[in-house]
Amino acid sequence: MSHRVETHPRPQLTRERWTDLRGEWDFAYDDSDVGLRQRWQDRPECFDRRINVPFPPESKASGIGDTGFHPVVWYRRTFRVDPDEPFERLLLTFGAVDYIADVWVNGQHVTRHEGGNTPFSADISPAIRDFDAEQVVVVRAEDQPTDLTQPRGKQFWEPKPRRIWYHRTTGIWQPVWLEPVGEKYIEDVRWTPDLDRGLLGMQLRLNAPPDGRSPLTLRVRLSIRGDLIADDSYTLQRRETRREIGLEPVVLGLGRRRLLWSPSHPNLVDVEMTVEDDGRIIDRARSYTGLRSCGFREGLFLLNGLPVYLRLVLAQNYWPESHLAAPSDEAIRREVELVKELGFNGIRIHQKVEDPRFLYWCDRLGVMVWGEMANAYAFSETAVQRLTREWMEVMERDYSHPSIVTWVPFNESWGVPNLPRDPAQRDYVRAVYHLTKALDPTRPVIGNDGWEHFSSDVWGLHDYALDGDSIRERYATAEALERTLTVLPPLHHSVVLERKRREGEPVVLSECGGISYAPDPGTPWFGYGTVRSDQDFLAKYDDLIGAIQESAGIAGFCYTQLTDTEQETNGLLRADRTPKLPTDRIREINRRPSRAIPGDLVAQVQAAAEITAFGEGGV
Repeated sequence: MSHRVETHPRPQLTRERWTDLRGEWDFAYDDSDVGLRQRWQDRPECFDRRINVPFPPESKASGIGDTGFHPVVWYRRTFRVDPDEPFERLLLTFGAVDYIADVWVNGQHVTRHEGGNTPFSADISPAIRDFDAEQVVVVRAEDQPTDLTQPRGKQFWEPKPRRIWYHRTTGIWQPVWLEPVGEKYIEDVRWTPDLDRGLLGMQLRLNAPPDGRSPLTLRVRLSIRGDLIADDSYTLQRRETRREIGLEPVVLGLGRRRLLWSPSHPNLVDVEMTVEDDGRIIDRARSYTGLRSCGFREGLFLLNGLPVYLRLVLAQNYWPESHLAAPSDEAIRREVELVKELGFNGIRIHQKVEDPRFLYWCDRLGVMVWGEMANAYAFSETAVQRLTREWMEVMERDYSHPSIVTWVPFNESWGVPNLPRDPAQRDYVRAVYHLTKALDPTRPVIGNDGWEHFSSDVWGLHDYALDGDSIRERYATAEALERTLTVLPPLHHSVVLERKRREGEPVVLSECGGISYAPDPGTPWFGYGTVRSDQDFLAKYDDLIGAIQESAGIAGFCYTQLTDTEQETNGLLRADRTPKLPTDRIREINRRPSRAIPGDLVAQVQAAAEITAFGEGGV
């Protein structure tokens, strides 16, 4: 059993007892799709390979490394249940399986899930045999490689990757684990800070309502760095409970640096939860959250009510040896550390729903995140249903991460290629925008990042200008910015549709740069401009970022990109995560104050005033 929160596959709802099922599984391709008819779930002899889970079979880390088209794959492994660790229910959870998964335990079908980016669980206790016997779990995963109605992100639908698309990921690509629980247990919890009223909203859901004999009791203890800030108890009479926990002394005035969450001081609130039935503890779990708010006003992006300049980097979070799956727990943490070391205060995870363990380190180390959906590439009724259903699951999973400050359901009109002329596609984007706002009114939402805005709280523009002068010409003044938005947009796409006028929404260059550094001759590569030396690369980066920082109307930028990824050679880091340029010079450039929003400096001045007035401990 494992219990470290930083390695727990679900860091915002952890229990001490869980069993990691990563490692070697039996594996088989089912190219003729005969496995269901022949009942492979009952036939171990059909599994002729071994695979290292959770790495996709297309990757070298899986031990297979076959990048061909294999629409149906099967997995099988055994496990034992410890008879000395009693349980009433045993949950089997998959972090993500791409794309449709069917799961059997001891030949009994226990669950089916559609969606390649989100978790699902099954109570497998009814299928457990005698404790002395080995238990068998079998998974069938179907992932049609050319189906463009599937939300697929950067996974290419042709046999070989090219331009900005990469190898596919099939089957299990995030952790798998077992978790023993009681008859009643906490199924989900979400946290909503309300800084204006000094409250922390809690929404807790049990797996089933109390049975009616007597209500259950929930005890919630909140602490920051070991200091207790709340200890409340509530009666649970229904499956779902909503409460507001008073934190008035915590969030008042001058103590914000010690108590609120931001990139410069990523304070987290640790939560202990126990559920009792007539004094007997039936579930005990831990969670965490951060006290922060995010929003926008008058062209500014706000964090905790203060303007903050967005210094983001675009990240594919794709590794050469393991593709969409991170190669190790350590690699996940290191990816976030590299973002910080390069002087960025945030990250836009591009066309990927990232592993919750990555979001944990963004929470813990202080990196703002734009949470993005992996898009489909076709518009149809099926595509609409698939993306909408999965996007709601994404938001449910990630709602409580304080690092996520913006939602991005669509990118560059992918999956909605005819927005200017098709009212149905515009209604779809508008509906998903409002659905996102309805499910989470606390964060800004970008309806369609890049161009063709008509439902967005932030106007993200993609501009791969190759020199600072072009940036200055387009954005240096309010007049230049207005002309770019309405008359001469970058990349030949309309910035706005339906004559939408800006009403305080910030403008962010949410993709820019993309400089490719001396690709090898004869090797397929992709970038938005090429330099041939360290000196030229650093000078070009300095020129582009400096021109953006000089703009009076730009609220931030997102540089493309963090790492080289397959044939895309436009990373600040190589694919092995080694830097191409001195890290301290990139950090120095990124951290220069901006003309439009010196919000980081405002926060630093306020923090210095707090320390001067009250000492390092704050209020």
